[in-house]
Amino acid sequence: MLDTCFWTSRAEGTQTCTEATLLSEDWGGHGIPDFVYGQKELVPEGIQWPRSGPSLLDTLPLSRFDSALCLAWRQRMELGLFRYCLGELQTQTLPGAVGFVAQLNVERGVQRRSPQNIRSVRQAFDPEQFNFNQIRPGEVLFRLHREADLPSALQQDDILVVINVSPLEWGHVLLVPEPTRGLPQRLLPGALQAGVEAVLLSSHPGFRVGFNSLGGLASVNHLHLHGYYLAHRLPVEGAPSKPLDPGGRLHLLQDLPAPGFLFYTSGPGPDLEALISRVCRATDYLADHEIAHNLFVTRGAPPGKTSSSSALTGVRVILWARKSSFGIKEGEAFNVALCELAGHLPVKTSQDFSSLTEAAALAVIRDCLLPPAQAGEVQAALVALIAKEEQ
Repeated sequence: MLDTCFWTSRAEGTQTCTEATLLSEDWGGHGIPDFVYGQKELVPEGIQWPRSGPSLLDTLPLSRFDSALCLAWRQRMELGLFRYCLGELQTQTLPGAVGFVAQLNVERGVQRRSPQNIRSVRQAFDPEQFNFNQIRPGEVLFRLHREADLPSALQQDDILVVINVSPLEWGHVLLVPEPTRGLPQRLLPGALQAGVEAVLLSSHPGFRVGFNSLGGLASVNHLHLHGYYLAHRLPVEGAPSKPLDPGGRLHLLQDLPAPGFLFYTSGPGPDLEALISRVCRATDYLADHEIAHNLFVTRGAPPGKTSSSSALTGVRVILWARKSSFGIKEGEAFNVALCELAGHLPVKTSQDFSSLTEAAALAVIRDCLLPPAQAGEVQAALVALIAKEEQ
């Protein structure tokens, strides 16, 4: 568990969020602090898991992004802005070949906001339902803002970094494009770019970002991504893959916990922008065809014959097409969304946590995947989309 050392450290130059602003309870009188970042802070290589185990993560230097996020997040916890006080979570790696990381998080299972009434992957934004224009001012940590030295052909929105009031883990935030635009929960290139760049801004190998579509267990129909820290390797970081197109731009993860489409970039620049465009064309196809999906962004190994211990040389974006699921399934040990498909299992009850096995976890996940025939159709369609790039 990352706690005292990790969360109280502060790097020089993180004072854009002043002590007075962060500690005051009169949030309405303050503007949202800006976190402005440039090209040199996007670090694609050199961030690795310590060989001696996760406990040494607390001693690693934090990036300016990590320091700003963790300081502000911890202070919101101390001020009681969350639905529950997140203590140290009981964690275990399930025995077996996959390497599932299970965590007992009873409070989230009980106190998280009930999902909205969603019936379509393409459902329109409804201002009468809960949305991020309604959150308390103190829930916003800062605004992510790119410097002019980061050229991009993509439309750029500032991104609000907001606490998730029902956190999965320490540092759990939401990345929310300008809320007043009223965007539905459908992935856009600017939002994905912010998510990938947040991973590159962090010097922690376990900071990940993800997206749940409507029908893929998104509980709020207002565009947002999740970001959080987990001090454990996950299976998808180094899982081997096979290419699906001659150019090697789309791969299929072959290992458990679930087959998924793998996109990879070695860092910022044209290669990253091409990846973002590619991924969003894929998610647009899925949404247009009413196919729910989940997406996970993590530092990871390049595609090919890799392993769970391979070096983290770039960023992996994994996309899963899955059965639609509207509402929360009762009776299961965990709900299947972005982190579960990646191998991180937040479990709801002590009984399930103590009895959960790899085989049982795989059965829950497999029940959410597309039937083989439909999965094959989706794969063929995405390969065809990628092929159009060459035309």
